[in-house]
Amino acid sequence: MFDNLSERLEGVVTKMRRKGRLSVVDIEAALKEIRLALLEADVNLEVVRKFTSRIREAAVSEATSRALTPAQQIVKLVNEELKATLGGDAFRLTFASSPPTVIMLVGLQGSGKTTAAAKLALHLRRQGRHPLLVGADLARPAAVEQLRILSESAKVDFFSETTSPIEVARAGLNRAKSLGRDILIVDTAGRLAVDADLMAEMVAIEDAVSPDYVFLVIDAMTGQDALNTANAFAEAVNLSGTILTKLDGDARGGAALSVVEVTGKKIAFSSIGEKLEDFDSFYPDRMANRILGMGDVLTLIEKAERNLDKDVAERGAKKIQAGKFDLEDFMEQMQQVKKMGPLKGIISMLPGIPKEIKDADIDEGELTKIEAIISSMTHQERRDPGLIDASRRNRIAKGSGSTPTAVSNLLKQFRDMQKMMRQMGLGGPSPTKKNIASKGAKKRRAKR
Repeated sequence: MFDNLSERLEGVVTKMRRKGRLSVVDIEAALKEIRLALLEADVNLEVVRKFTSRIREAAVSEATSRALTPAQQIVKLVNEELKATLGGDAFRLTFASSPPTVIMLVGLQGSGKTTAAAKLALHLRRQGRHPLLVGADLARPAAVEQLRILSESAKVDFFSETTSPIEVARAGLNRAKSLGRDILIVDTAGRLAVDADLMAEMVAIEDAVSPDYVFLVIDAMTGQDALNTANAFAEAVNLSGTILTKLDGDARGGAALSVVEVTGKKIAFSSIGEKLEDFDSFYPDRMANRILGMGDVLTLIEKAERNLDKDVAERGAKKIQAGKFDLEDFMEQMQQVKKMGPLKGIISMLPGIPKEIKDADIDEGELTKIEAIISSMTHQERRDPGLIDASRRNRIAKGSGSTPTAVSNLLKQFRDMQKMMRQMGLGGPSPTKKNIASKGAKKRRAKR
């Protein structure tokens, strides 16, 4: 989402690298570029003015600094201001002393609110909580059924009934207490616009369940419209924070950089991806680092710890070191990586990755094709690809819905990977002439 903004800001830093020291003229030139970059990203005009004003004030006071180069000073100042604009410290969810902790979600229709409710429930369940999802959106056809299906995927309890949204919310609270659930998440009706009747209904639900938190779900791709929506909801209910959805989209990201300044409320959670697992707490410092092309290693580590099977990873590492890494191991490790989400998202979290690689069009479908080819092999063929002749290659191609050429290419790439591992000192010793001669001598002695 922030690719264009990142590129523009990196351009500003590149220009500063040619400077010996940071002068007032350099600061103004950099601020002009930053202002244009933010406006192009659809950031609110008033937010842009405050952003650049604060950087100017800080930059002028540090203009004579000798400890940092001009480029380093600009990166430091922009990074600090991005963190402040995105909310500073991360939002902390605290739980009610007398359960359940009641969370109410509000927002416009199409913002991803119902899916966000299920994602939040899964996120909290993984923290050891026991949430109950309540479908109080009786206005949209199939909204309740959608949430019920999502609750099954998230493996959390679900409740709804065909009364009224207010009664559903109230009954849901009673159900959570009777079942001993410590979290209640109420999904309310989405609005096509700021509708007076629906806003009144939302206020009535708030009065009925007295939520500990009211989160506004905002589609990060809606730009400036999201801010008008945020203001309208903030006037109607006691907003606690926001949940940003669709941060993996190709919009310019202005809503994310404006919503905190405009509403005065932090971004509590963000959703990057379509899977229920693609949801996490929002960390302003990590997002600022990603915008500046500095990666997000902490989030990557957390994703790995949450999704990867430690035993599988260790088994693969040992096989690589022993030179016994085969196609069966390769597929097992590939399936582990797929659990972490889209490859492009993983690459974007790595620091120092060249722009060409970040911008490369990664076809996730290729991984599925590779998996299909390997799955069409026998266990013996996976362990010893050298057995695969023309006849076996044709059978594998037919079974995987691919072509013999695709099978051959995969086998060649795997051999190249093994060769590269040996060159890097992995996968055991390479077969030198001395080793080969020694093996030949042993065979001759055995024949005698």
